[in-house]
Amino acid sequence: MDVSFVNPFLKATNETFKTMIGVEPTMEKPIVKNTTDHHYDVSGVIGISGEAQGTIAISFSKLAALKVASKMLGADLKIVGPDLTDAIGEIANIIAGYAKQYLTQYKVSISLPNVVIGSGHELVAPTGVSTVVVPYKCELGDFAIEVALKTK
Repeated sequence: MDVSFVNPFLKATNETFKTMIGVEPTMEKPIVKNTTDHHYDVSGVIGISGEAQGTIAISFSKLAALKVASKMLGADLKIVGPDLTDAIGEIANIIAGYAKQYLTQYKVSISLPNVVIGSGHELVAPTGVSTVVVPYKCELGDFAIEVALKTK
């Protein structure tokens, strides 16, 4: 995978967390995902089509997702439900939309967000697409961005 695909999503993640959630995330060392060691409880996933194709996802533990969504919505969410799903989907959508402006040469379109909820779920990239996982830490909990894109 061309790592230049990853940087727009990292910039978008940093800006989204600063402006929409009011926290400063700290990026950890990116890794190429080649195992199934990454399991999450809540993930916002966006499909990308055009001259670059694949998916991006932002994933959390249940507790971190509830804290992030609570901070974004200005309400204290205690349960996994529609408000959490909407908030995580919106965060994924904002990140993908922000990153899209840096991928204009690929004429990409982004899908509506899908939110996957389930203890310990795993995200699998489309066949033939490498995935870069970028772990983050912030005061609300750890999360990860997964970018799996390829050009035609």
